[in-house]
Amino acid sequence: MGDLKGFLKFKREVPPDRPVEERVKDWREIPLHLPTDKLRQQGARCMDCGVPFCHTGCPLGNIIPDFNELVYRNNWREALARLHATNNFPEFTGRVCPAPCEAACVLGIIDPPVTIKQIEKAIIDRGWAEGWVNPEPPQARTGKKVAVVGSGPAGLACAQQLCRAGHAVTLFERDDRIGGLLTYGIPDFKMEKIHVERRVHQMEEEGVIFRTSTWVGRDYPAENLLREFDAVCLTGGATQARELAIPGRELKGIHLAMEFLTQQNRLGAGDAILAGKRISAKGRHVVVIGGGDTGSDCVGTSTRQGASSVTQIELLPMPPDERPDHQPWPYYPMVLRSSTSHLEGCERHWSLSTKNFVGDDKGRVRALNAVKLEWATGDGGRMRMQEQPGSEFEIEAELVLLAMGFLGPEKEGLIEQLGVELDERGNVKADDNYMTSLPGVFAAGDLRRGQSLVVWALAEGREAARGIDLYLMGHSDLPTLETRVESLPRR
Repeated sequence: MGDLKGFLKFKREVPPDRPVEERVKDWREIPLHLPTDKLRQQGARCMDCGVPFCHTGCPLGNIIPDFNELVYRNNWREALARLHATNNFPEFTGRVCPAPCEAACVLGIIDPPVTIKQIEKAIIDRGWAEGWVNPEPPQARTGKKVAVVGSGPAGLACAQQLCRAGHAVTLFERDDRIGGLLTYGIPDFKMEKIHVERRVHQMEEEGVIFRTSTWVGRDYPAENLLREFDAVCLTGGATQARELAIPGRELKGIHLAMEFLTQQNRLGAGDAILAGKRISAKGRHVVVIGGGDTGSDCVGTSTRQGASSVTQIELLPMPPDERPDHQPWPYYPMVLRSSTSHLEGCERHWSLSTKNFVGDDKGRVRALNAVKLEWATGDGGRMRMQEQPGSEFEIEAELVLLAMGFLGPEKEGLIEQLGVELDERGNVKADDNYMTSLPGVFAAGDLRRGQSLVVWALAEGREAARGIDLYLMGHSDLPTLETRVESLPRR
């Protein structure tokens, strides 16, 4: 490494966030930037640890020690090349990935880990600013045609890899804009949409054809895919939301989280929403049911819309502050995390179950009844819950947002028409090369593995692209997770 004692000389330092009183009044991204000298110091903290466990923590297999050292040496362009060797869109992961690589950092055993995510974001942002990110069209075309269905991170990564391998790629998206949850799920204050838009432009210049507002399986029959393309990759995501079937669910003012978040992102993009369809937190007491990232996004969005109060409740018990014994390093630990949205003002409750919703005389929700839970280890070591007798209480709720996760892909339409085999969890089943039970049809991302992270979607999209290339050509030069590290030139 460039500075063998860097981890002893420099402390972990992350950029400050914009002040709460400022950022809640707009939808711009929250983190500020560290100056270059500070970023170089953070790169110097990367140790010569022998076995870089950060590689195992990253589903993409990012070459983290390499780009850390290159940043320290002020060689930003080469750092960008190393980053792009494994990650098509580091501006996405640099903003919304929870950084399992940092949880696996060797330095993290004794000190705060290296700021890998921050360095990654700084590299790609500088790459765009300097004009280093350009279209990379293939030198020759194979004559093969591939359809990718779904333009989230898995679909985008798969399409770009296949196009660069020389195939003619058409990417289908049922919404009117490309990006999937990157565009219509993640709020602008976490990732502004310019980052998606300029990648779409880059891919268009490389030769990818985008077909928006095309719902494959509804207004575009699935059989057309099999007839018109040599291979198909399904990357439609896990869009079937978990419902809450309790008394009062039919009341007005109770919505799935994605209805709420998608509408706000459409407003941010300049779309008009009919007055009767507008979901607004302004002046209302908001309750978010679900303690994950989607719930956090609902919290921050409600705050910016002018909610009177925001309460977030979670069925599971409150996580510990420190890494639990059963999740030792280098595993990603389930510890208490507070997002920027939580820090803007939010009341949080754990071990609560919602019993029913209470409405007013106009059929609109006004409260919910909750009960406290006790959790204990049952037979087989599994956690089981039990209601605390007499612990029922009411929470004022004029807008309720259900953010309890997703149950897998929607089956009606495309999946049913293709007749591909599903696994025991209802996801599309695929082999080691990401091919489904239907020859020539592949699957990747949340549609295959279930609800997961953007970084996993990118990794799956890249791996599926290699599987498709191998299927079409009999061989593939696209990198795979096992080979991409060894294939890079070493300094």
